[in-house]
Amino acid sequence: MAEVLDVGRGVRIPLSDVQLRASRSSGPGGQHANVTASRIEASFDVASSTALSDAQKHRVTGRCGPVVRAVAQDARSQARNRELALQRLTDRLRRALATPRPRTPTKPTKASKTRRLESKRRQSERKRGRGRPDLSD
Repeated sequence: MAEVLDVGRGVRIPLSDVQLRASRSSGPGGQHANVTASRIEASFDVASSTALSDAQKHRVTGRCGPVVRAVAQDARSQARNRELALQRLTDRLRRALATPRPRTPTKPTKASKTRRLESKRRQSERKRGRGRPDLSD
């Protein structure tokens, strides 16, 4: 297993910054689940991290809070749950660090302008036709 979490965009978090805790898993599983600590909780303290810049820390704290947690208890194996928890933590951090692409405003096309004006003309004619008839003839 790698010694760092590759979050993307050049951000690599050392596993020493991630705290892993094992506990007993909930749910069915019989005698095996009652005696093995296969549930893994991975937590990452954003403020004490050396891998993130101040701007990245601010972004992650704003979106996920001061501590980012991921839990896995899907598998019977503690090693597999550890992989799942680290993967979920990586995904959560990746989403928190993502910056939305700025929207570039578009101009209406010539055809859409023509359709809009034609619709306005038709609506105007329809409403003008609803008036009282001219009886001066």
